Amino acid sequence: MKIHVAFGRQGLSLELPDGPRYHVVKVHSAPPLPDVEKALGAALDTPVAGPPLMELAKGKKSAAISVCDITRPAPNPITLPPLLDRLHRAGIAPENVTLCIATGLHRGATEDELRTILGAKIAAAYTVVNHDARDRERHRFVGTTKQGTPIYIDERFMSAELHLTLGFIEQHLMLGFSGGRKLVAPGLAGQETIKVLHSPQFMREARATEGSICDNPLHAELLEVARMARHDFMLDVTLTKTREISGVFAGEPVAAHAAGVEFLQGSSIEYLPEYVDAVITTAAGYPLDLTFYQTIKGVTAVQHILKPGGKILVLSECAEGVGSAEFATMMRGYRGPRAFLDAIEHTPVQVDQWQLEKLAMVGLKHDVLLYAPGIPSKNLGALGANCFASVEAAVAGLLRGMPEHARVAVIPDGPYACARVKESAASPGVCDDAKADPCVAKTNPAI
Repeated sequence: MKIHVAFGRQGLSLELPDGPRYHVVKVHSAPPLPDVEKALGAALDTPVAGPPLMELAKGKKSAAISVCDITRPAPNPITLPPLLDRLHRAGIAPENVTLCIATGLHRGATEDELRTILGAKIAAAYTVVNHDARDRERHRFVGTTKQGTPIYIDERFMSAELHLTLGFIEQHLMLGFSGGRKLVAPGLAGQETIKVLHSPQFMREARATEGSICDNPLHAELLEVARMARHDFMLDVTLTKTREISGVFAGEPVAAHAAGVEFLQGSSIEYLPEYVDAVITTAAGYPLDLTFYQTIKGVTAVQHILKPGGKILVLSECAEGVGSAEFATMMRGYRGPRAFLDAIEHTPVQVDQWQLEKLAMVGLKHDVLLYAPGIPSKNLGALGANCFASVEAAVAGLLRGMPEHARVAVIPDGPYACARVKESAASPGVCDDAKADPCVAKTNPAI
């Protein structure tokens, strides 16, 4: 079997040996909108809930807009212009609009990346700032949540009269789905806040996983954080496999985000008839597979379709290596899933430990194999033993010892594809209320 998968900018061609029963899991989505400009205008002027953007902006002198960083393929050059236009027509001058790059604890965007993120004209014409979670002086303390999370948000966002977010919705390994509240925290939060939000308190919750919104404690916590930071208005989109816009959702953030999630869930799931023995997946290519830190999303996303003890092979270019300095140090010292989880359970949270924690939780149940030419195996600690020098060796390693006619899922677009097993409606993270969590409660009529 020959198949092309997402890998870096160009992709990777695989030749898979005969024998296993392969099931290719594709990205499913609603069709692209025929008139994106019209849809954006309609969403901003007749939002899901709350007043239209221009009405909300009238009388305000300044606005701050939180936008995704380079690790997310958000179509900001398309979605920003109509939003900015309405702010200006409502009386907010361009010099009083600040575009905040929601890096969380990622590195800041370069000048070239800013032109990619925003479009060259917008990047040159507006005040653009990189969020820096480690710079405590640039954050405002806005209070403490009911769960005890201290909330620090970028002062440049907080000091504006109008607080907006701009992003897109996809499945997320902790939050169920991205977008909306995530552009406030962790996007613009201080590291003191981020560490608590990503502590074992939330990371080890069964419902803090892909596709889970109902009863997801981390989702609930971020909604509270966003309310405390006065999240006034959001504009999110959903995307097709080719990253065209398939849906637009704007307005009061909680209701608009919920509408976007419901739309995505109803159009994106592929249901498999049974659990599989192994998965070959990716980190969805550039820009998500720049680092191993982001690559972990490709690993966690497939755990929902694997048999206990099933094997995972993830293919990722990792052109920028492992990730942050803190994460790289953790990876070099990684001694295996159980040792890592035990070591961090009762210790202060370290930057980026949560991503390795999620990987370790998968590693307790499944063997994780890796083809990542951008990383020397010695930099991956115990995982380095399962890191292969060629994609051919990696595939052979995955299939070695597998039963005859093993069922193998192949996911060319990694975490951008959403798959579940048809009979798993009662699995952890699944909401009993179909209206609240249709991603896993509805059946696919195509099967």
